[in-house]
Amino acid sequence: MGKIVVKHNDNGGVSFRVVAGNGEIVGVSETYSSDKACENGIESVRKNAIEANIEDQTKEGYEVQKNPKWEIYKDKKGEFRFRLKARNGEIILVGEGYVSKAGCKNGIDSIKRNVPDAPVVVKDE
Repeated sequence: MGKIVVKHNDNGGVSFRVVAGNGEIVGVSETYSSDKACENGIESVRKNAIEANIEDQTKEGYEVQKNPKWEIYKDKKGEFRFRLKARNGEIILVGEGYVSKAGCKNGIDSIKRNVPDAPVVVKDE
């Protein structure tokens, strides 16, 4: 089972990562100014990850989806990435680069499977 790891940064901010059962980081949040804001971000990801449709921006003439949505796109290095947007259009989670689109989609599926019941662990270094 996966988990959500919360980390307080040296600059006073707090962020979280979605970690799959195999220990791989599959999604990273923005940096929040408070613990409460981070908790709200986690709940937003839990809610939106499941109901969001996928908008594959790597396809020519792709169909624009309404928020919440997963956006799959290619970065400057040609890697496939995803971002999860909330109902208000704000990016609430981003993925790392994948060599293949299939790998990128697997990352999204992993988050959908792991996030709803994932325990939250605070890990400060």
